[in-house]
Amino acid sequence: MLDQGAPPQDPTRTAPTSLLGGLMRRKPVERLVAEGGHGEGGTLRRSLGLWQLTMISIGATLGTGIFVVLGDAVPEAGPAVTLAFVIAGLTALFSALSYAELAGSIPVAGSSYSYAYATMGELVAWVCGWCLVLEYGVSVAAVAVGWGEYLNELLDGTIGVTIPAALSSAPGEGGIVNLPALIVVLLAMVFLLGGARESARANTIMVAVKMFALVLFCAVGFTGFKSGNYADFMPMGMAGVSAAGATLFFSYIGFDAASTAGEEAKDPKKDLPRAIMLSLIIVTALYVLVAGVAVGAWDWKKFDGSEASLAAIMNDVSGQTFWGTLLALGAVISIASVVLTVLYGQTRILFAMSRDGLVPKALGRIHPKTGAPRLNTVVVSLFCGALAALIPLGKLVDATSIGTLFAFALVNIAVIVLRVKRPELERTFRVPFGPVLPVLGFGFCAYNMFSLDSITWVVFGCWMAAGLVFYFSYGYRRSRLAVADRTS
Repeated sequence: MLDQGAPPQDPTRTAPTSLLGGLMRRKPVERLVAEGGHGEGGTLRRSLGLWQLTMISIGATLGTGIFVVLGDAVPEAGPAVTLAFVIAGLTALFSALSYAELAGSIPVAGSSYSYAYATMGELVAWVCGWCLVLEYGVSVAAVAVGWGEYLNELLDGTIGVTIPAALSSAPGEGGIVNLPALIVVLLAMVFLLGGARESARANTIMVAVKMFALVLFCAVGFTGFKSGNYADFMPMGMAGVSAAGATLFFSYIGFDAASTAGEEAKDPKKDLPRAIMLSLIIVTALYVLVAGVAVGAWDWKKFDGSEASLAAIMNDVSGQTFWGTLLALGAVISIASVVLTVLYGQTRILFAMSRDGLVPKALGRIHPKTGAPRLNTVVVSLFCGALAALIPLGKLVDATSIGTLFAFALVNIAVIVLRVKRPELERTFRVPFGPVLPVLGFGFCAYNMFSLDSITWVVFGCWMAAGLVFYFSYGYRRSRLAVADRTS
């Protein structure tokens, strides 16, 4: 039954006396938790358990990174791409520990945006939220582009035809529009409009398919394993490994998706930390295994320019197209689950920002029958669909990575700040070794950010500038904390 009750009232606040005071205003943890689930016209439904939350994180993580981006990373690192996966995985691990602690203490939908709001103030929270829009929104588009490439592989292996380049490539790659990428985003939108429980069921099925597809690849690919392919292990040196690690960090984007479901989880304090850590362990193990088999089965120089590299390896090793076509089918289904779950995360982050008044309230309106933010879902889907249809994959991957790394860096800082300011707060999970691991997590994120090229930094700078213009022209005075300041 949908709860039509209004969210808890704002506590009395002291109005800030300066611009700096307004930028530093923080939202108390107790208030964040008390408002959990409340939106315009009703509340989100708590229907997700540990298994479903874990599948959401795996669904959001395991996909394009290994099926498509591997082909971009191997030419940068050579056989040492396995080491690059480990570096990217360590970066994700340190941040995952911080996410797990904060998710257990502040189990709300806003993920790192909400954590920053409780610890570092409104401006930092806005910057973090704006980075999450870049992470999730652009990631959906990048994943959708990868989906279209495997769809063509599947069509070629089954009926012998492919979608013309004009309708399956972005304008920057010689096409007019990437129609398959747009279609998969719109299909995910339809699932999300049905509600979180229905979307979670569909995602669980797709996750099972993708894990089977990767295990199948390892079984077939290992038959063509040649140890000589590892002879020149690090042809580009450590610089190449670092560059590949920064690119492959895209493969780990999404493990935090469970934290965006904090207001729809049955037991968020216990289940969110477990889901985050469990999903990262499973995903990392599969990545290292698949990358090791792929490079062992194929000379690393062959990966250059190969988008659907795993399917090509299976065809090459087996000497027939059946296995590659079967893998392409698994990839089409599994990559669709990434689009679904990452799109879900984006809508819930905007839902939290809307509730705080930093973006229009209409994005927080909940449909009375499905318990889903319907307008929010449609707007986000159309935006992501347009990006997927018109922007090349490579540009999307690097832009997503830098936004994610910045948000993850803030999460590591937030753990330390919250421990200092609120040591008495209940924590169902604690990052071990005090502040050491969060500091390492921050350092790894910064290291990977500076491994990205200058063009990516320019795009990131423009994105942040646009976000600050929006915040100061809209969110600064319309935020619920600002309104409470003026009326207190």
